[in-house]
Amino acid sequence: MRIVDARVIVSSPGRNFVTLKLVTDEGVTGVGDGTLNGRELAVAGYLSEHVVPLLIGRDPARIEDTWQYLYKGAYWRRGPVTMSAIAAVDTALWDIKGKVAGLPVYQLLGGRSREGVTVYGHASADTVDGVLERIADFVKQGYKAVRVQTGIPGLSDVYGVHTGPGVYEPADAAIPTEAIWSTERYLDSVPSTFARVREEFGPHLKLLHDVHHRLTPIEAARLGKSLEPYALTWMEDPVPAELQEGFRLIRRHTTTPIAVGEVFNSIWDCHQLVSEQLVDYVRATVVHAGGISHLRRIFDLAALYHVRSGSHGATDLSPVCLAAALHLDISIPNFGLQEYMPHADLTDEVFPHTYRFEDGYLHPSEEPGLGVDIDEDLAARHPYKPAALPVNRLEDGTLHSW
Repeated sequence: MRIVDARVIVSSPGRNFVTLKLVTDEGVTGVGDGTLNGRELAVAGYLSEHVVPLLIGRDPARIEDTWQYLYKGAYWRRGPVTMSAIAAVDTALWDIKGKVAGLPVYQLLGGRSREGVTVYGHASADTVDGVLERIADFVKQGYKAVRVQTGIPGLSDVYGVHTGPGVYEPADAAIPTEAIWSTERYLDSVPSTFARVREEFGPHLKLLHDVHHRLTPIEAARLGKSLEPYALTWMEDPVPAELQEGFRLIRRHTTTPIAVGEVFNSIWDCHQLVSEQLVDYVRATVVHAGGISHLRRIFDLAALYHVRSGSHGATDLSPVCLAAALHLDISIPNFGLQEYMPHADLTDEVFPHTYRFEDGYLHPSEEPGLGVDIDEDLAARHPYKPAALPVNRLEDGTLHSW
């Protein structure tokens, strides 16, 4: 069997996605997600110009060899564009492998380690009362875990807080929008929010909070310590991870668990944090971390140090990526949580799939392969639309994180 066609499909059914579809000489197809939010065309160009020509004529069964070929064959290694492109290929090859074997991908990864994949939803609103209403809705749907984000008094717009109807999409304009941020107002308001949530919902609901890299290590330590009475499952991305020694300071001052890795794209990004046990959850995901093959290496490393998975799963990842993540989630021994933001109806139409949600759990497809595809004709009706994530400035105008 050989690869005879490789199509890079850029579409915007609700938001932008990059999808790679491989076709073999025996008619077996596989799909992979190559979406990089706000930089989609960079990955599409990398795939079209540099990767696709290398794939034609290759044996799709040689997944590991192809991964190493694409990684080591480029002098300039790693980085989000390269690793997202490799991920698209790797995921599509696993899809083909499952179809040829007549098995869902998770069976090829060792089979089930659990009955379902525990997911968390996003409960956010301008006010605490609004958040309590959102959490109640998630509890009714059977969710066991929720991420809690609220508006900050005195700030007009806060990244990660969804206030309108429909699916939340922060990439809202071709040129990034700008908002004002105040760390002081933020640190003052967050603990009281979680006090209200615990008072309303008790001790057993898993609560999470995303800091979005906004703090310095000492500020993050202060936040973590102030949240200890509310027993969070994790405090996510408290600081930018470039200076990984900063996590040592956070660790010394708080027992609030830490999750990090949404923007990681290789095992080397998290090696120090994992091996020194400076974090509790790794949030790397299939599309940004080199595909199923490489993300499994990351999770295997994490398992040696009692660190669990907590993969990113926002709507900037297509249903192809979510399907792949579920096959990995169900099979690894050190699974923690899976983020889950349901896609827009149109997105689901373009990417028909058979994974399902039930009572707080996602269940991977039982079909051979990943159990997801792309309707290319429908995708073509929704062309790419430039969209970028917003940026923040401090009150004095200094450029800041999200």
